Amino acid sequence: MSLRQSNPRQFRAVAGALSLLLALSVASCGEGGEERPPLVVAPSPTPIPAPTASNSPPPVVAVQSQAIATLQSPWAMVFLPDGRLLVTESDGRLRAVTTTGTVGPAIAGVPAVDPAGQGGLLDVALDPAYATNARIYLSYSERDASGSGLAVARGRLQLAADGSGSLSGVEVIWRQRPKISNDDRHFGGRLAFAPDGLLLITAGERHQGAPAQDRGTTLGKIIRIRADGTIPADNPFVGVAGTLPEIWTLGHRNPYGLVFATDGRLFESEMGPSGGDEFNLVTRGANYGWRIVSEGNDGEVLPRHSTRPDFAAPLVSWTPVIAPGGMIQYTGTLFTGWTGDFVLAGLVSQGLVRVRVTGNSASEVGRIGLGRRIREVEQGPDGAIWALEDGANARLLRLIPQ
Repeated sequence: MSLRQSNPRQFRAVAGALSLLLALSVASCGEGGEERPPLVVAPSPTPIPAPTASNSPPPVVAVQSQAIATLQSPWAMVFLPDGRLLVTESDGRLRAVTTTGTVGPAIAGVPAVDPAGQGGLLDVALDPAYATNARIYLSYSERDASGSGLAVARGRLQLAADGSGSLSGVEVIWRQRPKISNDDRHFGGRLAFAPDGLLLITAGERHQGAPAQDRGTTLGKIIRIRADGTIPADNPFVGVAGTLPEIWTLGHRNPYGLVFATDGRLFESEMGPSGGDEFNLVTRGANYGWRIVSEGNDGEVLPRHSTRPDFAAPLVSWTPVIAPGGMIQYTGTLFTGWTGDFVLAGLVSQGLVRVRVTGNSASEVGRIGLGRRIREVEQGPDGAIWALEDGANARLLRLIPQ
């Protein structure tokens, strides 16, 4: 009697083993005599555990917008310790605005401004010791016989309960050099105080291009001075022949955003030409390349930053442009998933653009459309986001998560 007849189950097991050995033998010899590695039968894979559901709620992707007040061509704003806002209007008015929408009269004593083109009264910042010295700082464009230029002044604010007030002891602490007679664009003008109390100023290249690389001018530069306008001895170009000592960085076009992050680093955003808006990490003495390199074009195709590693490249660039205005780092918790992200006002993009920084890299992580050109953005004490529309009859908006 055969094995198949006497014990069918054992026969099937032996037959299976012989078949496997035959398969292994065939597989070890390739066509043409080339030796191949023997077939290895892998063990059954261990099942991958299903991912654990996250308890973190999703980030905010939509907002409720409440119109609080209407202003004429507002440019910047800052919260006062009493909860009111100081708002600049580019025609030269500084106003106190309550969070319920009461707009105070123009504050007296503001320096005379030249509101032509993109100029006028621009940024407003509080002294780090505002609670004791009541000082505020204003950037603005001024004009004399040689042309127009950016200036920064400071004064002491006296403000009444009804929003009326005045500036006293006003003094100009810095002026951009030289003034320009043939253009009224690209003033920059953003102000930011460093953790050590020094003042940083963005100075646009006044649509002149090449002078952004000229260290004998302050066109297309970020400036670093003390609060009284004197020059810190540790600025990178102090004592360098042919270089103005207040320069901190160079090679900028039209920088409209400037923020010291919670980790102490300085970040800047600026408008590119046709394409090439930038979000930059600002480091001491660095050159950002304008108008030698750009991620956009300026009537001609410009070389990209990748062709010149000696220039600092943007962490993020935008083509098509977003036309960035003001910028904050969001430090609140009201907008879930936004804490630590940078929020940029978008003029062309008509809303808010959110950028996340991780180490020395960054990426855009979201947008909120508001349907209007947005000039400025600020964070309120309760974590709400406040935005200023651009132009005539512009609304002050309070934004909360939807």
